[in-house]
Amino acid sequence: MTALTGRTITRAWPRPRADFPVCTASDYTPALQTFRPQKGGPTLKRIEVTVNGVRREAEVEPRQLLVYFLRETLGLTGTNVGCDTTSCGACTVLLDGESVKSCNLLAVQADGREITTIEAMATDGQLHPIQQAFHENHGLQCGYCTPGMIMAAASFLEENPSPTEEEVRMALEGNLCRCTGYQNIVKSILAASQQMSGAKA
Repeated sequence: MTALTGRTITRAWPRPRADFPVCTASDYTPALQTFRPQKGGPTLKRIEVTVNGVRREAEVEPRQLLVYFLRETLGLTGTNVGCDTTSCGACTVLLDGESVKSCNLLAVQADGREITTIEAMATDGQLHPIQQAFHENHGLQCGYCTPGMIMAAASFLEENPSPTEEEVRMALEGNLCRCTGYQNIVKSILAASQQMSGAKA
C-alpha cells in the first residue's frame, strides 16, 4: 500500500553530494516552508513553486534536477529515481497538470509552476480511484514504478477519460515495469477510467 501513496523512503542508490549545501532543521521557515542553505556553497537561484497545493520557496543550484529537489530538499520521496536518463518513468510527476519526467527537468524550470506528486493523490486518507484500482487489480509487485505509473495514468485519463486497452498501452510506453507483464497495470487503469467516468456522470 505504501507504494501507492509514496510514503516510504526509497532510493535507487546512495547518492552522496559533497557539493550539496548542508542544512539543519533551523534552515526551514515553517510559515513559507522556505529552505535556506548555508552560505559559502555554489551559486544558488531562488525559486518559488506550488507543490501539492503548498507554496514552497527554496534556493537551489541551477543544475539541480527537479527529482532531487522534490526528494532531497522537500522530502517527497514518493517520486523515485530509476534511471536518471528519462527511460523508465519512475520519477513522473505532474507539472501544471501534465505528466513530466522529473529527472529530465531542472528545478529552476519549475519556478512559478504547480507540481503534483504521488503524495497528493489520496485525499483525507482515501485513495484516489487510480490508486484504489491498482490495489484492487494487483497492478503492482515491488511497487517501485507504481508512483510514476499512477501519475502518468492521472494525466492520461484527464485527457482521455474512456480509453481503449490499446490506448492505455501506448500511453504507458514511457513507463517501465521490471516485475510484471503490464497486464494488471493496464487492467487497473481501465478500471479506474470506468470508476472515474461513472463518478462524473
